[in-house]
Amino acid sequence: MFRHTNTTKQKTFIINLFIYSLLILIAVTMKGQNNFDSVVENFKKDKDLQYASYGFCVLDAQTGKIIKELNSETALIPASTLKIITTSAALGTLGTNYTYKTSFFYITEKDSASNAVKKHLLIKGSGDPSFNSSYFYNNDSIFLTPILTQFKLKGIQNINGKVITDVSIFDNSIPSHWIWGDIGNYFGAGANGLSYRDNKFSLFFRSGANNTPAYLESISPAYFSQKISVTSNVKAGGTDDNAYVFGDPTSYLRYVNGTIPPLKTHYEIEAAMPESGLFFSNQLLIEFKKQNMATINSKAAMTDAPFPLHQTTSELIHIHTSPKLEKIVYYTNVKSNNHYAESLLKTLGAIKSGKQGTTENGIRAVEDYWKERGVDIASMHMADGSGLSRANSITTKTQATILSKIYRDKQIYEAFNASLPIAGKNGSMQNLCKGTFAENNLRAKTGYINRVRGYCGYVKTKK
Repeated sequence: MFRHTNTTKQKTFIINLFIYSLLILIAVTMKGQNNFDSVVENFKKDKDLQYASYGFCVLDAQTGKIIKELNSETALIPASTLKIITTSAALGTLGTNYTYKTSFFYITEKDSASNAVKKHLLIKGSGDPSFNSSYFYNNDSIFLTPILTQFKLKGIQNINGKVITDVSIFDNSIPSHWIWGDIGNYFGAGANGLSYRDNKFSLFFRSGANNTPAYLESISPAYFSQKISVTSNVKAGGTDDNAYVFGDPTSYLRYVNGTIPPLKTHYEIEAAMPESGLFFSNQLLIEFKKQNMATINSKAAMTDAPFPLHQTTSELIHIHTSPKLEKIVYYTNVKSNNHYAESLLKTLGAIKSGKQGTTENGIRAVEDYWKERGVDIASMHMADGSGLSRANSITTKTQATILSKIYRDKQIYEAFNASLPIAGKNGSMQNLCKGTFAENNLRAKTGYINRVRGYCGYVKTKK
């Protein structure tokens, strides 16, 4: 990890680069400052970059002084490097120790006409993206056992109404600029008021010889095998996973096209999960029935309108507390998790506005955060918090300036810097810059979408 330092013997530089080719990053990090001009000349001669738009900005992290730049005031598509804007604003606004809290209420309702008493369980979502996330929990039992234990300790064993998830803290929609080719896939899973299991499910295929149809073997979790309707046109071909899932985020219809490698069994393709809150209600209800804590007639339900707790007799039974925000930010950046980033954005929107978390008020919250810290946000256009949208744009100068301000902020720099992948070591930088001075020295967030490559982060000089 690079530590904040004021010594003059060792300087940390910010490298911010949006480009078409991976090779450019390696060239920049291998060359000294005096050789930048020759590197730029090589850019101009590179056939792969003949029709590309590209730019970079290198700053001294401590002073913010520009060391070298090219097209640094040209707005370009940042892809997932946009996550540094969202995650740093989240750390600065909420604090590194912030936690999400998901509340579980036991509700008693009496029917005035029949005098029948109904016992419900309400789970009030907090927008926590880590809720039974695979980054923090190895299996459902580890996650669910503490919840069941709390209800047993309270002596609750007669839920005869509904297990309801209240997902109203967010608007539960995806950003409007996301494209159809992305939103059905695991990386297109949006933010929900109650997210569960990373908001994704799995399709397992079996493939035969090259250029023959691949067949759907199973769907996991089993809950979705009973609800999801899949139309598949997947074939065997190539050596990589080139199968893509299409479908409305809230529907149970999925279309899968593309190719998977030949002669595979139980080959996994991950897809965005519809109605994650309802899925959690169902899973929890199953566990309650197994423990004889709910009747056979009780049902799973979900509401996207705030549940009227004030109109019922309710008891707070359990609060699930998420890991600290610095750990959530770590996985957001190292794994480049879009679902986590969008959840952070909507959380900021809900807190800033005092209303329901939306993409729009989340963007306003992030823009306001950086504007208050002296950043010219006129060169920053956000359409989401993760960078998946092609409608995002920013200049390398603005993004490098933000990195410099983060570097000088002792409250967030250490946690933020720890979340950036290390060249040659981990995350999306694992296979880059091996055998160069940048290996284990450069920390950078990468951004990859179709025909876009971006990199931004910190690197130290040899001295």
